[in-house]
Amino acid sequence: MTTPARFGDSGSRFPEPYGQGGGANLADILERVLDKGIVIAGDIRINLLDIELLTVKLRLIVASVDKAKEMGIDWWETDPALSSRARRDALTRENAELRERLARLEELEPGRVPKEAP
Repeated sequence: MTTPARFGDSGSRFPEPYGQGGGANLADILERVLDKGIVIAGDIRINLLDIELLTVKLRLIVASVDKAKEMGIDWWETDPALSSRARRDALTRENAELRERLARLEELEPGRVPKEAP
């Protein structure tokens, strides 16, 4: 009569935990992905009687910041919602535009003598 093997016995039927026995662990895989980068792309289209109702384009890039910059991807640096420097630059640009607009309006004001150039 045979008895079932218990966990930890040499004849155990349970698989070894992932990563033991020379397999790559999650940290190694993540390091490789961030070092090399990975792109996942896909489209979802919903048609009804040959009429396109909806198209969703999905693009996902997973990479380190350095790798993304190396690939020419740095949109987060110019997005005011994500970068305080971009937000400050946008406010500076808006301020300059408003000052220029105000100066033009003051020159066009009736009855007002335009400022003479120095």
